[in-house]
Amino acid sequence: MSFKTSVSGHEIILDANKNVGGEDKGPPPKPFMLVSLGGCTGMDVISILNKMRVEVEDFHVKVEGELTEEHPKHYYRIHVIYEFKGKNLPMAKIKKAVNLSEYRYCGVSETYRQAMELTSEIKIIN
Repeated sequence: MSFKTSVSGHEIILDANKNVGGEDKGPPPKPFMLVSLGGCTGMDVISILNKMRVEVEDFHVKVEGELTEEHPKHYYRIHVIYEFKGKNLPMAKIKKAVNLSEYRYCGVSETYRQAMELTSEIKIIN
């Protein structure tokens, strides 16, 4: 059940849990869809905010996916939570950066939007 792959020169091991015949040597493939989205949009947002000269103390992207009950089980809804920490963060610029990522730059967002419900929210932590 375990597969080793290489992505841009980086080795990744995929496997299944022991209860379904795997050896749990690595994560299963489906959650990488969430990781891919979080990485794509997160990199965009920080890059855009840097160009806008917005200083963020800390930034996290949380991606939650809901799977169908029936087979083939697939994500039918994904929700992205952008968490920013900093002082006097300009909400208008943050919203603009998130919007530009989601609708202009992040190809993962665009691909997923064609196949499922994709929502997001912004949280500012002071």
